[in-house]
Amino acid sequence: MKFTATSFLIAAMFIAPKVGAICPGFNYGIGNVMALGNGISRWDVYDDSCNVVDGLTTTGNPCDQGIFECSPPPILFDQYTNTFTGLIYACRTDPNSGVCGSDVISVCCRNDGN
Repeated sequence: MKFTATSFLIAAMFIAPKVGAICPGFNYGIGNVMALGNGISRWDVYDDSCNVVDGLTTTGNPCDQGIFECSPPPILFDQYTNTFTGLIYACRTDPNSGVCGSDVISVCCRNDGN
């Protein structure tokens, strides 16, 4: 049997793992805290293709910076306000959330009409 480049490409399409959405059914995912040094922390906001579309870098409490609101303990981000559009998104943990590079998605966020 003779294999061509096209044969390998077709086979690779069926064998290669499919990349799924990081937060199926949600608009955004928020990654875990990244310590940047000198007391500076960063949280990235990702779209379903793992593109960083927003985020917060601060030395302060992220719950007091205007972009995220937090739940009572155990503290999680329960709201995200898009810094570009002002739209508000409700956030929660989701068992189907994924990973963007080495950043584990901590909560998924969806705009429920607010």
